[in-house]
Amino acid sequence: MIIKCDKCVLRRWKDSDLESLIENANNSKIASNMRDIFPYPYTVDDGKFWIKIAENEDPICNFAITVNNEAVGGIGLTIGEDIERISAEVGYWLGENYWGRGIVSSALKEILEYGFNELKLSKSDDFDACKTKGFAVQETEFPSTSKIGDCRTLNRIFAKPLEDNIGSRKVLEKNGFILEGILRNSVLKSGQIYNQALYAKIR
Repeated sequence: MIIKCDKCVLRRWKDSDLESLIENANNSKIASNMRDIFPYPYTVDDGKFWIKIAENEDPICNFAITVNNEAVGGIGLTIGEDIERISAEVGYWLGENYWGRGIVSSALKEILEYGFNELKLSKSDDFDACKTKGFAVQETEFPSTSKIGDCRTLNRIFAKPLEDNIGSRKVLEKNGFILEGILRNSVLKSGQIYNQALYAKIR
């Protein structure tokens, strides 16, 4: 899948992105605003592990942000589970050499369009998730929450940047996200406790 944006192109991650991924992701300024699952230093093994996961997604939820067909960042949706299955958290990062060009804002605009209007998650996704966790369930227990056939769609996309991550907050606000509140003392990063800003956009 290819999503054309105003200032970049979103596409599936692929093996040939490894060198560019490491070059752009291996940056403490980026990692300092990400979850700890985003490593620093960002090694070759880290890159291979991520690409292996992302290139086989179905449906695709994580995209490479590309400029001139070079993967310079990433953006993706983490779909909620159980009763939160109509919500998704959006996350993104961009190589420092590409900051200040409006690229992330452009990518976010199109990932919202994709998440709300194109991404379709079937009822079987909920059923399979519960089977994986060992729950005894009947498929009939999962009614569709969408008005479109047997698929469900997202109703809410949210983000939780660190409160002092002004750049990320401006990107969200530019794309119509509303500040719902400040999550006080909600995260531990690099040995320090921080607040998060909870933003959301509703279909």
